[in-house]
Amino acid sequence: MSHFPFLSQSTFLSVPGGATGRPYAVAGLAWDGAVTHRPGARFGPQAIRAASHLLCDGIHPHFDLSPGPWLTDLGDLALPNTGLAAMRAAMAPLVEALIRRHHMVWLGGDHSITLPLLRAYRAWLGRPLAVLHLDAHCDTWQDHFGEPSGHGTWVYEAMQEGLVVKECFVQVGIRSAGERQARDHVRDQGGLIFTARQLRGLESPTHLAPVLQQLRERLAAHGRPPLYLSLDIDCLDPAWAPGTGTPEPGGMSTGQVLSLLEESADLPWVGMDCVEVAPPYDHADLTAQAAAHFVWTYLCGRLAAAG
Repeated sequence: MSHFPFLSQSTFLSVPGGATGRPYAVAGLAWDGAVTHRPGARFGPQAIRAASHLLCDGIHPHFDLSPGPWLTDLGDLALPNTGLAAMRAAMAPLVEALIRRHHMVWLGGDHSITLPLLRAYRAWLGRPLAVLHLDAHCDTWQDHFGEPSGHGTWVYEAMQEGLVVKECFVQVGIRSAGERQARDHVRDQGGLIFTARQLRGLESPTHLAPVLQQLRERLAAHGRPPLYLSLDIDCLDPAWAPGTGTPEPGGMSTGQVLSLLEESADLPWVGMDCVEVAPPYDHADLTAQAAAHFVWTYLCGRLAAAG
């Protein structure tokens, strides 16, 4: 059994909790102390787990396999709620140990968890990462309403710290209000942005192929760096995902996100987080179900690619 404490009573896909020898794992980071609007994402990990139970045997209709035999759930990591710095300090050694043992999927929590995750992966891999970032918000602000860091600054900080390959940072679904300097920061640094407006009406794998093709070309041109997925559930339109702290109309559909995940299974993924699921604002568990399907699809894609 894992020495990590279990703060959750159910597991993703009902897989064994804390099982050893399984190459894939999920863990919860139940923190929402850096939100700017509605709190509640600390309850996201457990809601995602509960929604995953509707997947029954977990056999994916596209990949025709289930991640169950290769997956364990490590529960929610025991983190302090006293402040962002304290949470990140406690999180760092736990994350470092886990990414050395498993291909991890992290269940958030608000988006401030992604910066320390990228720091851990950068240190472990010894090189900057490529990032596919699905979100309504650019998260490139230089401060967090006067605070130096928060859930809307992590992209800016990651670029400043050299955690990522700027040219291989790709944002999809961006549409929130914001000044041009922040809104276009990733593009100004050499990365790619596909706004939600650009994606309207593009649903199928064929429609979305140009998005992934540009990502593939960037990866190839920069030595195929390890790729990390950060999926903020508010990339979805609130009609698909009402249960989030900062909903933005005009967003992506679940079909669009699933098409991207299914068609990118062969890319050099090293990990994923799914953040900002806030169950207090959900309706009929729509948001948690979408998140569970995204995590499940990502995991099945990794197994399919591994053969």
